[in-house]
Amino acid sequence: MDSDRDISSDHEESGNEPRKDISRHMSESSIAATEEDDDDVERKIDLGPQFTLKEQLEKDKDDESLRKWKEQLLGSIDMNSVVGETLEPDVKFLSLAIKSEGREDMILPVPETGNPNGLWFTLKEGCRYRLMFTFQVNHNIVSGLKYTNTVWKTGLKVDSTKEMIGTFSPQAEPYTHEMPEETTPSGLFARGTYSAKTKFVDDDKKSYLDINYTFDIRKDWL
Repeated sequence: MDSDRDISSDHEESGNEPRKDISRHMSESSIAATEEDDDDVERKIDLGPQFTLKEQLEKDKDDESLRKWKEQLLGSIDMNSVVGETLEPDVKFLSLAIKSEGREDMILPVPETGNPNGLWFTLKEGCRYRLMFTFQVNHNIVSGLKYTNTVWKTGLKVDSTKEMIGTFSPQAEPYTHEMPEETTPSGLFARGTYSAKTKFVDDDKKSYLDINYTFDIRKDWL
């Protein structure tokens, strides 16, 4: 019993006050750290003034080394035809091509508004093919352009593809981007009509194309 009482007494004499101090110091440190974190968040959110590409190109235009660096970074840009006074880039998709060895490219025009009417294209089962997109960029740089495609058959999702295309500066000539080679499924259950949704978005989640369409996989090409 005496031993138990001595241990309890030791705790009362040596343990309680330091714990309060430690707790208080930790609380003060935590508050300070939280305030610093909040400041960091505010600093990250405050991006400062933004400029159109035209303004960026005209800034420091008398500085020869800076001008050459911008030319190397952005390439040759037609200030009159493709660079605008707006911060927002404009990306227009002109066509989709389906390339399969031994066949002529299948060129599919992209509708300016809405979705393709009826069946958009037909693929042969078990064939190897590549998709190639042609698009034009105007006004400003588009950053982190991404392609997503989702395919359904009889209401069930059967395929989903995501591909980073890249970052592009405005130019008069259209860009082309070729996707990795794919192979269509084959067999009796693979044939039929599919529905699909294709989207192109940038790093800011701005959508430049969002279309729904249908296509067929058949035993042979049409």
